[in-house]
Amino acid sequence: MADTCGQVLLGSGLTVLSHPLMYIKVLVQVGHEPLPPSLGRNLFGRQVYQLPGLFAYAKHIIKIDGKAGLFNGLAPRLCAGTIGTLVHIGFSFLPKFRITILSVFLLPQTTKEMIARSCATIVTHPFHVITLRCMVQFIGRETKYSGVFDSIVTVYKNEGVLGFFAGLIPRLLGDVLSLWICNMLAHLINTYAIDDSFFASMLTYPFVLVSNLMAVNDCGLAGGLPPYASIYPTWVDCWRHLSLEGNMSRGNSLFFRKLPVGKTYAIDQKRFF
Repeated sequence: MADTCGQVLLGSGLTVLSHPLMYIKVLVQVGHEPLPPSLGRNLFGRQVYQLPGLFAYAKHIIKIDGKAGLFNGLAPRLCAGTIGTLVHIGFSFLPKFRITILSVFLLPQTTKEMIARSCATIVTHPFHVITLRCMVQFIGRETKYSGVFDSIVTVYKNEGVLGFFAGLIPRLLGDVLSLWICNMLAHLINTYAIDDSFFASMLTYPFVLVSNLMAVNDCGLAGGLPPYASIYPTWVDCWRHLSLEGNMSRGNSLFFRKLPVGKTYAIDQKRFF
């Protein structure tokens, strides 16, 4: 019991510390650019126009909503983290089993972790959806999602049960692929002390991006409706649209952000077209 409480408290602490970073990352992912490009220098000292980075974006949010504004959506995210941790701990008590893959890799732990992670993702996704929508409200200055319980009622009233699972499929696929890629790469590159999770993150980031966009798409918020955002019937349509526009890595980096190629900055809508 003490170990469980310790894991929950540690996870909650890390969630609080990392929340402003996630908040800004989500706003960038949906394409919100409240500050125009400015002249700066790249890693080689050359003058180039750059988009605002993490700290400039954070200052902008603080200027509008105060320091507390950096923690919009924290409550449902803490709920998701706590429930996810408990699900993982519950699976740790299941009996071990073995599965052979291509008669080469014996990865019983990976399969067990995949099931645990998938279950945790499914159970916590409703809170993930609420978290994202609380954040995206910043764009249109809405207050539609103001608390965990009220947000649950709002989602159910407007979209039914399925609304709680908007964007679930790409998120689930990304989680599973990330886990298997990490373990596969571990057999190949751990000898060279390379962080395999970094490569997995790069390869599966598009799933994270598409999942987050679908979670707020056509949900009644300005950040998920035209003319600010397109309406996507399915997550595959979202994927195709992002791919055609070259935006599959949007929000992946919050430092040294380059201007999108062939895009024009719209000051009134605070985004690129």
